[in-house]
Amino acid sequence: MDWNLRHCARHGHATYAPDEPALRDRLHVTTPAGEAWRCLRCGTFAVGDPAGSGPADAAPEVPRGRLLRDRVIMRLLATERGFKALLLLLLGIGILRFRGQRNALEDAYQVDLPLLRPFAEQIGWNIDGSFLTRWIEESLGLSETALAWIAVAVFAYSALQAAEAIGLWAVKRWGEYLAVVATSVFLPLEIHELLNRVTVLRLLAFVVNVAAVVWLLWSKRLFGLRGGGAAYHAEHAEESLLTVERAAAQV
Repeated sequence: MDWNLRHCARHGHATYAPDEPALRDRLHVTTPAGEAWRCLRCGTFAVGDPAGSGPADAAPEVPRGRLLRDRVIMRLLATERGFKALLLLLLGIGILRFRGQRNALEDAYQVDLPLLRPFAEQIGWNIDGSFLTRWIEESLGLSETALAWIAVAVFAYSALQAAEAIGLWAVKRWGEYLAVVATSVFLPLEIHELLNRVTVLRLLAFVVNVAAVVWLLWSKRLFGLRGGGAAYHAEHAEESLLTVERAAAQV
């Protein structure tokens, strides 16, 4: 896939008219349809006025090629974080509602559980020893203060996931650092859960999180890896067609 053409087809060309005459001539042509300026992303000439103008050094940074592909991956990660943030928010709200109606829910549980036992015995389900039953009984045994603190922790985790989603979607460097640190902190907990019981969902979540951390560290040169931030920004500058054209004009 040509990521440059894909992005230009969806968002339009990135044209720029530099003040330097030699460079300006290399990015501009006159056609029967009017003036055309070379797109800094895909390299094709687009008819019409340039999107911007000024000194070449003030030209916008235009991601191209692999950087565009990386942006798609970043936004997929942001979508996953945003979905988790929404689920955690709903869970926190549910805990607060449960905290306020715990007595009514406990009475309903004590009444409904005996009614379910005959059906569970017919299908061979040990309802009294099931994880769901144990989880409900443990939850009912918690105090209102404990439930309130659990809700606060869930809301805080939801906010963290939302911050990651925003930073990754906007392709901000702080979002990349936040995603790596926050995801790495919870990896030992995921390993502990896998050691207790391996499920497809837990294993898939663990693999995705490890892959995300490794990919962000390596591709974004975080924490000084592969030259760090200086090398990362230099890579962006080298991807700019305007940089290539400036070098060619000086030969």
